[in-house]
Amino acid sequence: MSFSKVNLLDLNLNPFKMIGKQWYLLTAGNNEGYNTMTASWGQMGEIWGVPTFTCLVRPSRYTYEFVEKNDIFTVSFFGDEQKKALSFCGSHSGREYDKVKETGLTPVFIDGTTAFDEANLVFICKKIYEDKIEKDLFLDKSKLSFYDSDAFHKIYIGEIIAAYKKD
Repeated sequence: MSFSKVNLLDLNLNPFKMIGKQWYLLTAGNNEGYNTMTASWGQMGEIWGVPTFTCLVRPSRYTYEFVEKNDIFTVSFFGDEQKKALSFCGSHSGREYDKVKETGLTPVFIDGTTAFDEANLVFICKKIYEDKIEKDLFLDKSKLSFYDSDAFHKIYIGEIIAAYKKD
């Protein structure tokens, strides 16, 4: 593993680019079993006095089971050279495919959870809050179009308890 622990305050990040354009892998589980999925929705910031990452997962996703069972999840960011692997991980289920075998990504087990050696930056997150998106709470009903054919997401807020940057 070629990562060094870093202080979040030393990072200069653009979350709009990292999350919305480059995407990330959300992973939960450990060396006994894990799953990962590509996501392009999320938030990073500070709430309740701690740095946090907020992610959304539909109950239909295989990764949902792992996030539900585990207190820790990782958020891994990559360079453009891994876009094809991220595209695969976002469009194929871990129930049916071995994503590591199919993409060539290398799992690393760090702080009791799973990330990937090819990542440039990894956040280790401890779940501190969860809730479900509710239809009746939408103020802008046009956003309901994201749910025409699938279940509403569950929201997880994770305290970023560690950050690792590629050496």
